[in-house]
Amino acid sequence: MRILVLGRTGYLGRHVVAHLRGLPDTHLPEAGRSSTGAGPGLRIDLAADSPDRLAKTLAEAAPDAVINCAGATGGDAVTLAEVNARGPAALCAALRQAAPRARLVHLGSAAEYGPGEPGAKVTETAATRPLGPYGATKLAGTAAVAASGLDAVVLRVGNPVGPGAPPTGLPGRVAALLREAGTATRTGTETGAGAGAGAEAGAVLRLGDLSAYRDFVDVRDVARAAVLAATAAGPLPPVLNIGGGEAVRVRDLVHLLARRAGFGGRIEEDTGPAGGSARSAAVSWQCSDITAAGEALGWRPSYTLEESLAALWTDGAAPTGGGGTAEGAGGTEGDRSP
Repeated sequence: MRILVLGRTGYLGRHVVAHLRGLPDTHLPEAGRSSTGAGPGLRIDLAADSPDRLAKTLAEAAPDAVINCAGATGGDAVTLAEVNARGPAALCAALRQAAPRARLVHLGSAAEYGPGEPGAKVTETAATRPLGPYGATKLAGTAAVAASGLDAVVLRVGNPVGPGAPPTGLPGRVAALLREAGTATRTGTETGAGAGAGAEAGAVLRLGDLSAYRDFVDVRDVARAAVLAATAAGPLPPVLNIGGGEAVRVRDLVHLLARRAGFGGRIEEDTGPAGGSARSAAVSWQCSDITAAGEALGWRPSYTLEESLAALWTDGAAPTGGGGTAEGAGGTEGDRSP
């Protein structure tokens, strides 16, 4: 089976590729925005290439399935629209020309739902009320895929966490700050970037408001869901939630990671208006109902949050993953939400 992964160098894409490489009789054509290592005919830029150009590249790749992990989590509204909305629409148009029978798995985001009702889990049929350009552009991408007429499914991913989490999301950022705090403890120098220096007991980690609830899911479980969706026999529902299925207070995640790091200092939150993003305050609760993914794919999360954070911490310094344009799903948030 030939499976083309777009956004393969980003946080989610790397894990999808790693999972696919463990499958027998699976070939992974290489394609990306840079032709390095892939050959000039397999250069793909969903944000800029015309559907005709994309179709020529896809015809050469001849995929049985495409997993689109490409997406932007940061940048201005124009960048977000080009990558998250225009990109999937152009991809669908090209697939209709070049590989109309290929299965398309597109990674969407739980940010498309917008604010959740505290105590409730959102299903795939719930109203979508995204706040801000990120959620709105991801929703536009989902609409393009759902209306494409292709054999396609959108996986609405919660807040990925686990090995390689980039510093653009809260778990990766907190891990980086904890490492800086540890370095300052050993050297006795100022770290800046929100971590106080000095003796370990006197070290301070300063963050924004951590009172929001988010649905965290291990990045390796996301990758497994994407592969299951790409290889499943028969049609799938147009949208499936992929999350941990539980709402976790962001504060609890931070303290769990701090304990994993052996951090003996103090964690301070700025709960004032300047302490966190407006969207974090507006979206105080997010939790996905993942029943449908279990029924359609036989998928359930296999990693606990503690295991995900342990893998994040032992993974070492997190890579940045292509300038924030290749993750393809919502980042994890406390003081910054997708």
